[in-house]
Amino acid sequence: MICLKNAQQVDSIPLLDRAFHYGDGCFTTARFHHNILELKDLHWARLALASERLFLKFNQALLEHSIALLQQQFSVLNGTLKIMLSRGESDRGYAMPEHDADVYVLYYPKSTEDFQPEYIQSGVLDQAIGLMMPNLVGLKTLNRLEQVMLKKEAAEKGWLEALVTDVQGSVVEGVSSNCFIQINNTWITPELRYNGVHGVMRAEILSRMQHFGVSCEQRFVDMDEIRQVQSLFFCNALSPMKIAKNLNHQTLDTQPCVELFETLHLSQFNTHVAS
Repeated sequence: MICLKNAQQVDSIPLLDRAFHYGDGCFTTARFHHNILELKDLHWARLALASERLFLKFNQALLEHSIALLQQQFSVLNGTLKIMLSRGESDRGYAMPEHDADVYVLYYPKSTEDFQPEYIQSGVLDQAIGLMMPNLVGLKTLNRLEQVMLKKEAAEKGWLEALVTDVQGSVVEGVSSNCFIQINNTWITPELRYNGVHGVMRAEILSRMQHFGVSCEQRFVDMDEIRQVQSLFFCNALSPMKIAKNLNHQTLDTQPCVELFETLHLSQFNTHVAS
């Protein structure tokens, strides 16, 4: 792993960094595949929106320069890129400092291939997430303690990914993914009005669905509808389709997911198919 802070390589962070003290910042995780940063525009838009909502002063030139430095160091970039914006150092207390945010770019080299559907065991977690401050809904902030607790439960149950509900009894997403559910032969992705992350892959898949004429509802999915689920898959920027073979003890139909994967051309993301 290589880490750049404000376009300078580092191997540590300051003790007074607010990312460490308060989770004061945001992040996005992207994939480099054969020197292409996939879904770049969506990742950049995510960072811009989060910066606006969190009142972060974000110098995008530092981000672009950091990536240029990585491209100089490696002949071909393949692997995971994690971009974190921290409000930076400050004195003790919650009050925001006035300086620009620090831009951390972490690169994890790893060989990559064109995407293929993955098949997993899944279920519904017992733990529920809460409702969020409206201004923070959808943002991928550095506060991910809910996901840490959910991941522990999923791992204990032997599930790579699992459905997460909220305290109101609505399906929200996966632990580290968004989800698409088929009920009554109709695709649905849960509405994320009160919580959840507005994922870049979810946005791309919705755009491709519209482009290719695939109907998909964005609405609340209640717990009592889970027994009606026919097909289910999870998606994030590092995997467009993890297909659930079952949900708890219920066997699911994987074929609609496979057909959707082919229809939406989800094997590659070097261009926006729906653009």
